[in-house]
Amino acid sequence: MLQIKRIYEKPSEEDGKRILVDRLWPRGVTREAAALYAWMKEIAPSADLRKSFNHRPEKFDEFTRLYREELESEDRKDELERLGRILRSGPVTLVYAAKDTKCNHALVLKQFLEENMNLI
Repeated sequence: MLQIKRIYEKPSEEDGKRILVDRLWPRGVTREAAALYAWMKEIAPSADLRKSFNHRPEKFDEFTRLYREELESEDRKDELERLGRILRSGPVTLVYAAKDTKCNHALVLKQFLEENMNLI
């Protein structure tokens, strides 16, 4: 089972292994409160892509296309394989800090992983 959740939501047993998929540490969250299994910064969108998107919904389609291209690149292969191993071990929750729950990179990453689990 793979799900996503804002890091500001309270952790629960149903989360399984919680993996932070942001490049930057979320403001106001302690490591203890985050209750993370791992922090996978390198799976997050590049700094340039994150800045160009700037959480603007009208740019989400373009952001999605470009982030998927980044995920398909050789640079992300090792992190995707690591994430694939974790996913096969049980429930995983990808946690993120973005305020927008409908236009964010965790949604794109979740969909990408669901579509490509057999390849990673």
